Amino acid sequence: MTPNLRGSLFMTVSMAGFAVEDAFLKAASRSIPVGEAILIMGLIGIGVFSSLAIRAGHPPIPAAMFTRTMALRSGFEITGRLFYALAIALTPLSIASAILQATPLVVVLGAAVIFGEKVDLKRWLLILLGFIGVLIILRPGVSGFSALSLLALIAMIGFAGRDLATRAAPPALSNAQLGVTGFIMLALSGLIITLVTGRTAMPDLHTMGVLICGAVFGIAGYAALTAAMRSGEIGVVTPFRYTRLLFAMILGVAVFGERPDAPTLFGSAIIVACGVIILSQNRRRR
Repeated sequence: MTPNLRGSLFMTVSMAGFAVEDAFLKAASRSIPVGEAILIMGLIGIGVFSSLAIRAGHPPIPAAMFTRTMALRSGFEITGRLFYALAIALTPLSIASAILQATPLVVVLGAAVIFGEKVDLKRWLLILLGFIGVLIILRPGVSGFSALSLLALIAMIGFAGRDLATRAAPPALSNAQLGVTGFIMLALSGLIITLVTGRTAMPDLHTMGVLICGAVFGIAGYAALTAAMRSGEIGVVTPFRYTRLLFAMILGVAVFGERPDAPTLFGSAIIVACGVIILSQNRRRR
């Protein structure tokens, strides 16, 4: 098996894992407050990745995590995780996932504005067209618009900021240490929601099982994502991120009875097409 094929398979498995994690979180939030569900899943992830770091002889929380760059990255990640978790709980899974697919477009835009990377006219037009796809899904100003859909939009901006800040993150941090950081941000997001709402409930055994399953799939998705990015060329592997939308729509229909309408499907197709074309251009340039 070639490195690119291996990386593509890992990326597909990773996106499936994250989509299933989202579905378990949405299911758990029907029984307990969403903030509490996020907090519990975050604590489980912290425990697992801390154990992996210690086993490898690394401190779970090294001094490098307290740099200004990591603080900025953590702030963006809290924003992304907090608002995306709310979007999953309060809006259809398929719509929240569709809006999230615009993240690579925002990353390209941010790289041009912040890091001065050259973006030609064709890529600017593709970025603009991708944002039009987001507007088609959101439908502001028409009867089908839901203000709650803006939760996923804010989450997308948060994740894009995290990805941009990651470029300047200390390279000495191991994957397990970054995993600890990511799940700390998830737990903090849940804690913030819990403190704001003041709502808590004792989860029963079934709900705890759902949360544990969600955390397991999230951890597996993170591990597969790391393997994917280290197995093949980034330009080949990254477009497979868009399979998450397919998995999310399948789960939304099969598990939650969602029925994505024509504008949602059309807008999703535009976003995915623009993202794939931009990533393919980047690969050819390299």
